[in-house]
Amino acid sequence: MLEVRNDDEFYIQRCIELAEKALGKTYPNPLVGSVIVHNDRIIGEGFHKKAGEPHAEINAINSIKDEDKHLIPESTIYVSLEPCAHFGKTPPCALKIKELGFKKVVIGAMDSHDKVNGKGKKIITDAGIEVVSSVLENDCRKLNKRFFTYHERKRPFIILKWAQSTDGFMDKDFKPIQISNSLSKQFVHQMRSEEHSILIGKNTALHDNPSLTVREIEGRNPIRILIDFNLEVSQDSNIHNDEAETIIFNSVKNFEDKNLKLIKVERENSLNQILEKLYELQIQSVIIEGGRFTLQEFINQNLWDEALIFKNPNLNLENGTKAPEFNFNPKKTENLRDTEVLFFSNTSLD
Repeated sequence: MLEVRNDDEFYIQRCIELAEKALGKTYPNPLVGSVIVHNDRIIGEGFHKKAGEPHAEINAINSIKDEDKHLIPESTIYVSLEPCAHFGKTPPCALKIKELGFKKVVIGAMDSHDKVNGKGKKIITDAGIEVVSSVLENDCRKLNKRFFTYHERKRPFIILKWAQSTDGFMDKDFKPIQISNSLSKQFVHQMRSEEHSILIGKNTALHDNPSLTVREIEGRNPIRILIDFNLEVSQDSNIHNDEAETIIFNSVKNFEDKNLKLIKVERENSLNQILEKLYELQIQSVIIEGGRFTLQEFINQNLWDEALIFKNPNLNLENGTKAPEFNFNPKKTENLRDTEVLFFSNTSLD
């Protein structure tokens, strides 16, 4: 295969690149890439493509050509996340590494999942195999920011997102208006395909009747989440169609049928109840798409990890729904033609 230099960070970076190919497709599993190297030569590589399918290490092992399989005991296997140690839908990768007798294992980040959390590394070291861990650890954790947030904070990774005019309005005279351009719409649909779920409040569903699906690109639809305490949103609305799985948090009843799940919560302290339920449902990330009231609730309770604001600097709306109060500095800004995208990270959680 590819000739490369001998450098642990170089190969872990390649693991990350491979893992990113499956962004949005592995839930509830993490993104993982693996590379197998013999004497500075990559002889195998792979990544975890989808939950229930072989893990990255197995795909890397299976990619080795027959004429190179005898090199495994003299090879190093690189993996961006600690090899699993438990039987799930697939056998533990740590046991496979032990069985094949690799010379060395290099791990990017340790797995904080209760079923792994050092157990995979222990299986390998107990077998007498050299293990190096925490190589490009921050980059590997960033790759799986959703997975780590879910397991360590016991809630989904939360992304706030809205569009506003240059004078800070989300609509015109309280009626929907296109603020961002077609390019930013494609960006948003790509984002939806990469995240596990998307959440709106009752008012957004009533005013905008959104579908919350992926249409501008090819990709998976996120799970749709609606907060509708009194079940006021009509069953004829787009969010009730069969295009995606839908969860409605309400104060009336529990109900489940095909793609629809109604979950009863109390109004008081509702956000924390909702996040607890999403954790129980193994939902690892959620985009909060509004409107203002719902977004402000998350902001006020400091329940967010990242935020994206799409701003049209050439649009003054003068009257309508004010954008949320959000007094933070963006970590970066990008331009999608005539739309500015401001990216924020909640550093108070670091």
